Amino acid sequence: MMGCGVYESLVWVSIILSLLCLCSGFSPADKYFIDCGSPVNTTVGDRVFVADSFVSNLLSTPENILENTSPNSIPSSEGSRLYQTARIFSGVSSYTFPISQRGRHWIRLYFFPSVYGNYNLRSGNFSVSAQNYVLLSNFIPSDASVKEFSINVTSNSLVITFTPSINSVAFLNALEVVSVPDTLVTDDAALVSPSGKFQGLLTQALETVARVNMGGPTVVSGNDTLSRTWVPDQTFLVQRNLATNASNIGAVKYPKGGATADIAPPSVYGTCTEMNSQGDPNSIFNVSWEFKVDPGFQYFVRFHFCDIVSASPNQLYFNVYIDSWNVAPNFDLSSLTLSILATAYYMDFVTAANAKSTLRISIGPSSLSSSGSPNAILNGLEIMKMNNSRGSLSGVDFVVPPHSTTKKNVGMIVGLSIGVFVAVVLAAILFLMCRRRKLARLGHSKTWVPFSINGGTSLTMGSKYSSGTTLSGGSDLGYRFPFAAVTEATNNFDESWVIGIGGFGKVYKGVLNNDGTKVAAKRGNPRSQQGLAEFRTEIEMLSQFRHRHLVSLIGYCDEKNEMILIYEYMENGTLKGHLYGSGQPSLSWKERLEICIGSARGLHYLHTGYSKAVIHRDVKSANILLDENLMAKVADFGLSKTGPEIDQTHVSTAVKGSFGYLDPEYFRRQQLTEKSDVYSFGVVLFEVLCARPVIDPSLPREMVNLAEWAMKWQMRGQLDQIIDSTLVGKIKPDSLRKFGETAEKCLAEFGVDRPSMGDVLWNLEYALQLQEAVLHNDPEENSANVIGALSPLINNFNPVDTTASAAQFEASNVDDLSGVSMSRVFSQLVKSEGR
Repeated sequence: MMGCGVYESLVWVSIILSLLCLCSGFSPADKYFIDCGSPVNTTVGDRVFVADSFVSNLLSTPENILENTSPNSIPSSEGSRLYQTARIFSGVSSYTFPISQRGRHWIRLYFFPSVYGNYNLRSGNFSVSAQNYVLLSNFIPSDASVKEFSINVTSNSLVITFTPSINSVAFLNALEVVSVPDTLVTDDAALVSPSGKFQGLLTQALETVARVNMGGPTVVSGNDTLSRTWVPDQTFLVQRNLATNASNIGAVKYPKGGATADIAPPSVYGTCTEMNSQGDPNSIFNVSWEFKVDPGFQYFVRFHFCDIVSASPNQLYFNVYIDSWNVAPNFDLSSLTLSILATAYYMDFVTAANAKSTLRISIGPSSLSSSGSPNAILNGLEIMKMNNSRGSLSGVDFVVPPHSTTKKNVGMIVGLSIGVFVAVVLAAILFLMCRRRKLARLGHSKTWVPFSINGGTSLTMGSKYSSGTTLSGGSDLGYRFPFAAVTEATNNFDESWVIGIGGFGKVYKGVLNNDGTKVAAKRGNPRSQQGLAEFRTEIEMLSQFRHRHLVSLIGYCDEKNEMILIYEYMENGTLKGHLYGSGQPSLSWKERLEICIGSARGLHYLHTGYSKAVIHRDVKSANILLDENLMAKVADFGLSKTGPEIDQTHVSTAVKGSFGYLDPEYFRRQQLTEKSDVYSFGVVLFEVLCARPVIDPSLPREMVNLAEWAMKWQMRGQLDQIIDSTLVGKIKPDSLRKFGETAEKCLAEFGVDRPSMGDVLWNLEYALQLQEAVLHNDPEENSANVIGALSPLINNFNPVDTTASAAQFEASNVDDLSGVSMSRVFSQLVKSEGR
């Protein structure tokens, strides 16, 4: 028999190969994903769970209670980020979803009982109903779980109601409502006992009890066209020694008019559990699996078969059992698949009402086996509970709350809310009127208050505008510009002079009247979510730093209710604009590498060049600006944060950043380190290489998230397949390999596994050298990192010594750097033409 380790490797290789041809599958008409209690959107695989506040119009609840839990308590799983926050219901509450296409829909409810704020949800007891079905009754979640249901929606809306038990609350961490293909569940199931055809399956509500990938690993939702998760079968096997596994995913075929990838993916049909007969022609035993079920219910059972073990048709005959019933005697797949091996096939059955708390599934040999050892296989299995005669999927009686009651509650709540809202608005208007009169008497009407950075004495600007001042006395922090000067410089904020739009507001090109200096004026939008705090942070940060790869602040203005920042003008705009979407000239690979190197230098300076590290928090291609020589400068420090103290590992802070670039560990734990910038920069590296947006919902689902998509190709060693078409044939393989490895390390799941920006800088400079000239006689040229083994050179390096040559660099054993800043050393070791 094949070794276990080799087998597992082959399984994974087969799965990866199969995913290359996996079709995009069913496109649901209705699709709702909600991250309950979360202030920001959350991405799980290819699904974007919308922040709770964005869909508040769908919810009727007597009290808005949004809480989060300790990140350390959250289990590690595919959707673990969804368990960080919860919406808590103190009374009967309902989500009402508009339905554009009637028919079967998934309902997936995410629960994680933990301590959220002042609520210990481990003792939460509640019921959940949908349409006219009871999904859960007196439910007390015991662990992190996803409850999956499938119901036939017959109206234009779907109402899901949460009802807390007395002296308890209900809660929910996340919610999905998604259309299901009409062909997924049909009325073709066979009744087990008495035998015959079951009628009425289309109207049944179903709860998923088990969905199992026989003989293979977990299939996560992102690798299933209907976002299902398939678990391995090992924990359900009654006697593991009687079973063995087989895999041949690449051979799977879907017949016309039969099974499809929506029924089950190739990674399920391409693996199987079979009899471990070990060549014994006298083997007579069954392979069995046992599942816990609720007594008193009927169960829908779906078997998935695909003959990936036979050498020729009509060799494999076996029996299939549900409990003691032989539901498929002398089963021959060849007779059902036109004698084509490895063809996907499935069978549906409905059990009688089960009196036991277990359901056993078995496969075993048939007396018709013609040659060789007796065998039997099973590729996949699904078991779903069916609602009882009272429309319930719960063993405990519960009455579905009538919609009229809910509507009365909603009406009362809406009425009270409107009354309170009107009162608050009137009070606010009166307050603002009084405030405005008072300010008018005082001679000014500012709402954004001017401030002094260090509290120093202001000095005059020294131009015709006498009201201009510097930020603080005795400093070179830049000028405080009068609004009239900014208006004149930007041609009265001419819309044709707009060169960019961001979260803070519009950016205008400008020319200072006194000396003709070109500037960029970023004018704050009063309605923007970014405000005084970001304005002040930007000034404070840029006032402290002077670096050729950080954009320079020239001044600011805070007159006439304005918040305006004045920067040096960057002739070539943003890096993003040169990659896609703006029609600007494409960049060569060398130019892109030099831009990445310059950006890395700027970030490395932020992390190491000050008494405490400064974390940018919003690293993205739109915040990397290019001057007339395409030299990169990092910009936009409104979200920047001073790093941890020497004796600390992180800064605990609310999550901020840009979607697609956000460090997942920072999001999960709300603990900020410099490695969060490193993760974002890794996304930028792939953006530079592929020249496409980091999130593009218009693409096939496996391509929507750039980082995830590029990482899959990087792990396959085929990154060259997805590069910008303008770069095809123009990147040396070693340079691409080094660049890809650097981006991969930046995107490590945990911050401790990511390199520092100094390490990233070194690797990018090495990638440039590999592009400019092949390094000969380097035994470690193909290593994943190029830093550590330079330590002998580092330890003996003299900053004044300019004789160190590329030959020294080539001769060194290049490997990895652990926490050593090398940007000042590298220029002494590499060839000058590579800069």
